[in-house]
Amino acid sequence: MHIAQQAFIVTGGASGLGAATARRLAAAGGKVLIADVQDEAGQAVAQELGGRYVHCNVTREIDAQAAVAQALELGPLRGLVNCAGVAPATRTLGKEGPHPLDSFARAVNVNLIGSFNMARLAAAAMAKQEALADGERGVIVHTASVAAYDGQIGQTAYAASKAGIVGMTLPMARDLARNGIRVMTIAPGIFETPMLMGMPEAVRLALGAAVPFPSRLGRPDEFAQLVEAIVTNPMLNGETIRLDGAIRMQPK
Repeated sequence: MHIAQQAFIVTGGASGLGAATARRLAAAGGKVLIADVQDEAGQAVAQELGGRYVHCNVTREIDAQAAVAQALELGPLRGLVNCAGVAPATRTLGKEGPHPLDSFARAVNVNLIGSFNMARLAAAAMAKQEALADGERGVIVHTASVAAYDGQIGQTAYAASKAGIVGMTLPMARDLARNGIRVMTIAPGIFETPMLMGMPEAVRLALGAAVPFPSRLGRPDEFAQLVEAIVTNPMLNGETIRLDGAIRMQPK
């Protein structure tokens, strides 16, 4: 699949991994729609890239429908990259009592249900596009986390939501195979996201040192580079790729 002149939706595209992905797709000639709830930052990135921004709560059907509709105005919708997410840190049983149920539900709702909501509606639009080589019509890239496999203390909700994304990747790819739509998931390790970059330098260096090689935090553009490879390689389908420098997270 060629990226140039094709439309792509990037959820969570106002910052971090999503913003890097939006920039990478735009640099390759793609028409990028940034879907986020950070209006000021999202509009700034969209203006920088000559793309478009839409306020989008990925858990709301009406917001997702609006994002798909606006993407179709940019060109043939060929890709969705789901980067929107939340990362709560709460123990199942803490000093103040049991894990709040609403916090667990929010993580699952945003990370897992939000990804599915965007995917199902984007897939419906992609399926109507003209087929390319090998009958391909589009590609969906989800963002999971190494926490899906190595969830740490306090990550029960986050790990469960990301494991759900890993679990739905293959069946979704099988569901959409007849439509010529591929589905892949990236499970990043420790990356330079706004949350991590807000930590003290000593903490960031310690986290980077825990990565076998290269012994540093991952860079957002390295995530975006893998997205580009997935989009352009038609045999990548139905799989989750760990992008983590061979790290295996310890309990804490």
